[in-house]
Amino acid sequence: MSERQGSDVGGREFHRVAQELRARIADGRTYPLRSFLPSQRDLANEFGVSRDTVQRVLRELVDEGLIESRQGSGSRVVRATGPQPSQPGPPRAHPEVVTIGSRLGMAFEEREVTLDVYTLTSESLSAHMRLQAERIAGGEIAPERVALRMLLPSESLVLPYPQVMADREDPRLRGRLHGITREHTAALTRLFRDLETESLVPSVSLEIRRVPLTPTFKLYLLNGVEALHAPYQVIERQIGFEDGTEVAALDVLGLGATLTHHAKDADDPKSGGTVFVDSMQGWFDSVWKHLAE
Repeated sequence: MSERQGSDVGGREFHRVAQELRARIADGRTYPLRSFLPSQRDLANEFGVSRDTVQRVLRELVDEGLIESRQGSGSRVVRATGPQPSQPGPPRAHPEVVTIGSRLGMAFEEREVTLDVYTLTSESLSAHMRLQAERIAGGEIAPERVALRMLLPSESLVLPYPQVMADREDPRLRGRLHGITREHTAALTRLFRDLETESLVPSVSLEIRRVPLTPTFKLYLLNGVEALHAPYQVIERQIGFEDGTEVAALDVLGLGATLTHHAKDADDPKSGGTVFVDSMQGWFDSVWKHLAE
């Protein structure tokens, strides 16, 4: 079996196990609310997969809010319904609610991986890219090219969020936001450098540009055929600082934003999915070319 075939099998097995566990949770009988899933060892034996595959599936279900996992206590069902399972094979042409982890994982099973991302901080992307790097290092997948273009708001731009509600001129939350963004862009830079210097991927490319725009949505364009889109909802919440103080702030949901999935239909250039992906790709390319610093 070639390396490529082995990585494809690993990807299919991941999605097979994840789909089955979601179905068992959703039926409300096999794994009802507040019940515990079997141990990782028992699941691996039942499905005939590695413990690593089971662990990745459980992390995915945690991301989807279906289960919670605690070391020494196992995994317990905390919600009976969630995003519809992602099916292996061609992307769907109609929108559905998904998680970034599931779609990014499938995108990375292609030989050439291209990602165009517009976001507020890159915090979500950094964590999920680290997981894909671990899969590459472990030999589970073997992309030949990984290219990421990312648009972030200019640091000189005064954003309407996050901001201290009692004093909109208070600079602390802006400084905190910039710190989070720098931390995760630095992590992405190191990750791409490691993929290159350790010869894990033959061709890697990372470009980050700043734009004078306030993000009102996050956008992931995957391999030119899929789009993940989520509007940022403005909320009121308490935000703490390292010195222990807290402030009431206006902020946006980032990690918890609901992503809808849109896919191109190769047989119908006028389908809703095709039109959405093409229009978002055109928007991204125009901003990248004309507004990005």
